Amino acid sequence: MDIQTTVNLSNGVKMPIFGLGVFMSKEGLEVESAVETALEAGYRHIDTAAVYGNERGVGRAIGRSGIPRREIFITSKVWNSDQGYLTTLDAFRESIERLDTDYIDLYLIHWPKGPLSLETWKAMEEIYESGRARAIGVSNFLVHHLEELLPHCKVTPMVDQVEFHPYLQQPDLQSFCRANAIQFEAWSPIMKGQVNEIPLLQELAHRFGKTPVQVTLRWEIQKGIVTIPKSVHRDRILSNAEIFDFEIPATDMARIDALDRHHRIGADPDNFNF
Repeated sequence: MDIQTTVNLSNGVKMPIFGLGVFMSKEGLEVESAVETALEAGYRHIDTAAVYGNERGVGRAIGRSGIPRREIFITSKVWNSDQGYLTTLDAFRESIERLDTDYIDLYLIHWPKGPLSLETWKAMEEIYESGRARAIGVSNFLVHHLEELLPHCKVTPMVDQVEFHPYLQQPDLQSFCRANAIQFEAWSPIMKGQVNEIPLLQELAHRFGKTPVQVTLRWEIQKGIVTIPKSVHRDRILSNAEIFDFEIPATDMARIDALDRHHRIGADPDNFNF
């Protein structure tokens, strides 16, 4: 396994298991520098969204990199205020224009919005069938959200990107995704740095000569979970990627699994107001 190792989505598209998230990375120099640093370090997966307001910067950095577009996996997402059939089609068109690309590798519904997401999904399927998105999926969908969506799908979501870290592991959702060939993907994988304060991760970091963040990220990719830590700091972007030269034994993987507290850092998909 290395930084460009991929997982196979249900339609055969290869998705890098490790990437850079750009949530809250400011448009302009900040996000461009972060993406450039990541690509130079070997990252080939960049996760953005319309609501982040930085798709133009992501597109500029990718364009300047000299790396062929087909070698870079770009994820973006339709925001809540754009959900609905026609508005999703418009939002997608605007995203690819800002990213300065002909297609997006993975396009996601950012948050579940009840019946409105059914109309959104019809547009997502149309976008997918047109070839302008190589894969489509959802974000922040819990089991019951997926159960409401799947009966209406011609194309099953290929990815569910959700909050996941040692204190929020969502085993029922993981199992549901596995059973339905939906790739599980983690946002907030290091709990905004709070993993540095967890004694078990400190212990393992000392043993492996790594940091608690690196141990956490390694645990996640060893579980086959696509992981997209965010940072705008060069040293952290580089450090986050230094997780491919060690392996966590099964006994220690189980100890980290046992940390689950069902504790959210971000918004609750069943109780949000945006």
